[in-house]
Amino acid sequence: MNHLTLSPGVLLSLLLATAYGAGFHLLFGGPVRKLLLYLLAAWMGFALGQWTGATLDLTVLDIGPVHAFAASLGAWLALFLTRWLVRDRNTPGVTRKKWL
Repeated sequence: MNHLTLSPGVLLSLLLATAYGAGFHLLFGGPVRKLLLYLLAAWMGFALGQWTGATLDLTVLDIGPVHAFAASLGAWLALFLTRWLVRDRNTPGVTRKKWL
């Protein structure tokens, strides 16, 4: 019988990224679809930030193997970029289907 176990670094990363995505949704609101989108953006941004921190050997605010500063910065950049990309654009004369 195989048991799924996560390393503490992966668990911390998932918890932080999830908290960032949920907190972002709490601040800016929107439907549940946006919550799911923000969670996905935070996870991806955190992973990209973690990779960047590891590649550039950034050691600011490291928590064990987690490059917390770089990963958090990546998550927040991804969240604001996502919010900007899905914003409601009220352009006169342009009809578009609102999906989020």
